[in-house]
Amino acid sequence: MALITPNTATRLLSNQFILQSSGICNVQAKDIKTGTVVVHNGNPVIIQGISVHSPSARGAATLYKFRARNVVTGNKVDLTLKGTESLGEADFSRRNVQLMYSDATSMFLMDQDDYQQYELPLEDLEDQLPYITEGLEGMRAMIYNDACVGLEVPASVELLITECDPGVKGNSATSRTKPATLETGLVVQVPEYIKQGEKLKIDTRTGEYLSRA
Repeated sequence: MALITPNTATRLLSNQFILQSSGICNVQAKDIKTGTVVVHNGNPVIIQGISVHSPSARGAATLYKFRARNVVTGNKVDLTLKGTESLGEADFSRRNVQLMYSDATSMFLMDQDDYQQYELPLEDLEDQLPYITEGLEGMRAMIYNDACVGLEVPASVELLITECDPGVKGNSATSRTKPATLETGLVVQVPEYIKQGEKLKIDTRTGEYLSRA
């Protein structure tokens, strides 16, 4: 089976994308999530990071700053929008995939339906890597013109604690926390009573502890 790389997308022309994406829906900045593909200056860009800046002045608008990547050229794009401003959401397909393996520079994925193989640079997966483990289910590749241009992970994942201070008995009712290192290297704040070797449920949108798994 042929391997489809992100470089396939660089052969696309912006005007071709505009024609293909006519009639797309608009999405407000406050509703845009990591992994969403939107149209910016006539080009499809995938949102890779979001920060929200609440105004200090009364009546001022909340600003949403987006870190994105142009899926045609690979160039980084920074966007700043008010919460009620909108962008067009591109019509991409999403395919269920599983992790095959990773090397020093790339991650290799396989489509669970047709066994197509895709390659994504690790540098484009900085936000997802802390949540990806072997056998993780629920991952979806974002496909544009037969090229994999992004990866969505489940809203929550289960990860094992590999290092943390010993659990403190009797502190289950307190709000005190401590850092815990998980199997992927991710460090999260957890309640003091949590112990090394336990498996936790982690919110992939915020990177925060949700509960014991």
